Amino acid sequence: MSATLIASLRKQCDGPRDGALLRFSLGNALLGEGEIDAAIGELRRALDFDSAYSAAWKLLGKACQQTGQLQAAADAWRNGIDAATRRGDKQAEKEMTVFLRRLEKP
Repeated sequence: MSATLIASLRKQCDGPRDGALLRFSLGNALLGEGEIDAAIGELRRALDFDSAYSAAWKLLGKACQQTGQLQAAADAWRNGIDAATRRGDKQAEKEMTVFLRRLEKP
């Protein structure tokens, strides 16, 4: 991901194309550049648009884990598992279940 992509995505925010996918894409790009706090903010905005967006919950959990916010990561994955279950997204449900299990392992 590059600064050019991030700048392009940011220009689209608050416009007619703003939405969960745009904010998820921006969060993913920011995470790829190591801007974890900014990524967390954008992923939360994505979830404001669509609280059932399981991929955003999954990535939010990973970002929170990277910053040491372990409870926030666990909460994100629990919410993501619920969202994935409701949507029938078995793969995302399985992945987040594994992430959560590893996090909670003593």
